[in-house]
Amino acid sequence: MSGRKQFDVDAALDQAMRVFWQRGYAEASLDALASATGLGRGSLYGAFGNKQALFRRCLDRYTDLYGARFEQALAAHPGDPVRAVGAFFEVILARIADPSVPGGCLIAQSAAQAPALDGDDSAKVRGLLDAQRRRVRAALEGAPADASTLDALASYVVAVNQSLAVLSRAGASDAELRSVAGLACATVDDTLSRPASGPGARG
Repeated sequence: MSGRKQFDVDAALDQAMRVFWQRGYAEASLDALASATGLGRGSLYGAFGNKQALFRRCLDRYTDLYGARFEQALAAHPGDPVRAVGAFFEVILARIADPSVPGGCLIAQSAAQAPALDGDDSAKVRGLLDAQRRRVRAALEGAPADASTLDALASYVVAVNQSLAVLSRAGASDAELRSVAGLACATVDDTLSRPASGPGARG
């Protein structure tokens, strides 16, 4: 036996992720991160590198935990993009309502603090938002609308998702959040129900 204290890397990342999720990058001090993970500063640096490296690992961990759920929801209703978007929002609302995790969304929290991030970290957060938009866009593929409309709808759905996170942090009730999500689904349905027109329309 080496005598070294062993620890669960994923469990430590989960605890660090909660600190970034709750406080944001700027307010997530090394002392708070060390306390949450149960690691001293030296062990924290030894295991994960500096604060920026730990933050990136936490973003990856968050994506691993929730990205697959988003993909499954969006893929659950092939050929029915409105139901797919509704399932996507259900996953989001379930996460928001989960009392075991902080309110809101780590990506939304990080995007709001983009000025406090360095260029690489800010680009990573933006990349995660873009990946989410691509997932939604894939679920809309084949709908009777031109490509520019589908692109705009995908961006709209992601924007509503981020808004739900912000509203939940501000104390909005589940009923209020569900009302917003329901209106967003109705907007998607209404937009896709309009006759396609213009040079990019599908013939």
